[in-house]
Amino acid sequence: MRRGPSWFNWLSVALGLAFLYLPIAVLVIYSFNASRLVTVWGGWSLRWYAELWRDEALLSAAFVSLRIAALSATFAAIVGTIGALALARRTPWLGRPVFSTLVYAPIVMPEVITALALLLLFVAMNLERGFWTVTIAHTTLTMCFVAIVVRSRLASFDRSLEEAAMDLGAPPRATFFRVTLPLIAPAVLSGWVLAFTLSLDDLVIASFTTGPGATTLPIRIYSDVRLGVKPQINAVSTLMIAVVTLGLLAAAWLLRDRSIVRRSGSRFAVENATKQ
Repeated sequence: MRRGPSWFNWLSVALGLAFLYLPIAVLVIYSFNASRLVTVWGGWSLRWYAELWRDEALLSAAFVSLRIAALSATFAAIVGTIGALALARRTPWLGRPVFSTLVYAPIVMPEVITALALLLLFVAMNLERGFWTVTIAHTTLTMCFVAIVVRSRLASFDRSLEEAAMDLGAPPRATFFRVTLPLIAPAVLSGWVLAFTLSLDDLVIASFTTGPGATTLPIRIYSDVRLGVKPQINAVSTLMIAVVTLGLLAAAWLLRDRSIVRRSGSRFAVENATKQ
């Protein structure tokens, strides 16, 4: 007879969740603090959200971060998916271990080393540092995470669906877009969300590769907190938490029933093969 979790397990989980989410909860609560002092509670108020709306520097940095995160996550999803396909589908070739190591290296490499290497690359190429250099740098950092997520999905992928479509006359391109891509779409979407979050949170790489007019929100917040925490920082942080939470909920809603995705992939394979 199996026993349920012990009180020690419940206590460990509760302490772990409190350690992770209690500071976030305190930040969200104090974003509604009426007092100018962030450590003194002065009652509930939306005052600092109104002040944030008039703080052009913070709002501009937030919009820059969102644009960079969306673009870099999209590029990372494309490049990472291609890399995962190359690692999972190609027959064994001589350079595969080297290629695999290069794809996964940014994960274990300290961010300051990656940031410095990218900075030297941009200087050597005489690229003006700004919005696009930060986007390229974040794509370089996050595409390896997408590759790992997509490759893990490809490891359990049922290739008989692709073979059935090609046996019935479907060309490789149509097989990929009508069969493979719908089946690995949950992994690609998960990788996109992960890349978006990592880009939104990055400070080290962005500080090395940014330029005039491309100040991201983490850089702006870091610059401000050195002179003291402004209540507007709590407000903008709460809004960013809300954006990320809504994104995760949307992704969970889209991926709520993977069996639908699998059935649609099989249906597309049959339809595509029939049309050829």
